[in-house]
Amino acid sequence: MSLPYTTEKQVAVAAVRRACVLTNSVFNKLVKNETLTKVGDYAAQAVISSILHRAFPEDPIVGEEDAADLRAESGTGMRERIIELANEALVGELGLDDNVEWGMGPGQEKTTEELLDAIDRGNYPGGPSGRMWTIDPIDGTKGFLRGEQYAVCLSLIVDAQVEIGVIGCPNLPVDLSKPEQGTGCIFVAVRGHGAEQLTLSGASPEPLSIPASTSENLNFLESVEAAHSSHSFNDRVSALLGITRPPIRMDSQAKYCCLARGEGGAYLRMPTGVGYREKIWDHAPGQVLVEEAGGIVTDSRGQPLNFGLGRTLGENFGVIAAGKDVHPRVLEAVQKALSEEKEKARV
Repeated sequence: MSLPYTTEKQVAVAAVRRACVLTNSVFNKLVKNETLTKVGDYAAQAVISSILHRAFPEDPIVGEEDAADLRAESGTGMRERIIELANEALVGELGLDDNVEWGMGPGQEKTTEELLDAIDRGNYPGGPSGRMWTIDPIDGTKGFLRGEQYAVCLSLIVDAQVEIGVIGCPNLPVDLSKPEQGTGCIFVAVRGHGAEQLTLSGASPEPLSIPASTSENLNFLESVEAAHSSHSFNDRVSALLGITRPPIRMDSQAKYCCLARGEGGAYLRMPTGVGYREKIWDHAPGQVLVEEAGGIVTDSRGQPLNFGLGRTLGENFGVIAAGKDVHPRVLEAVQKALSEEKEKARV
């Protein structure tokens, strides 16, 4: 008997793998500026969306990008480059578990209109019921520009629950403690069936499990950019927990991946201001990955993240991800730090 979502998992891994090849190509070929990121974002979303639509034509997609600017006359140059890069990724030789019926492999070029439509297919508004995919084609754009950590992220959500998460990390060391082993990993989780790390070719699966942590070996994973998550707040939480090890800072959902394989004991992303709402594509793949590796992901109230509210997670109460043994202590410390901030604001 086949496992649930077997085909969906295979398609998702194949799509992310090709998008990782594409983003690496973009970084190596183009001038390092903001245009580089936009070209990579558009082209990767076009590739992933095209493959998903071919395999699951009825499934809607929540994606980060739309093709309005590319359809304008002023977008001609960028559009042509994006179409070239997307087709280059789509027509590459079939790899492990690839299937030509998913619109990939030699001879599978798409027209300009087909690829622009693929990008625009990501305009689905989301909601509480039915199937939908989320795509973040390049998560961690500043990390991508620096040649550091970024991620290609894909998830399948069914009735507001994340069932599949696939995160490709082309620049992430296979083992942070052994950089000589090289870089490039794909992380995969299927709800109820565990989490694993693959090579960028989709081979050599290794099961993932978050080990037990103590205050002595615990440290936080957090964003490089202080604008994305409050470093000072995290420092206060660390002090409350007696953590002495410095945080591991990196861009993108690579943080969820490191947590899932036991590098860093907790990931904190607390809001830095009022008004910003987290996008569902920024957390859906990471949530199921950490949970299937034996962790817990909640907001600062201890409530699970709600992926049925549309394209965002609603009002921002932050994100706390940690192993099961650590999460209650981290949550308690976060709530105490929040209480201290409220008390200071009253004075």
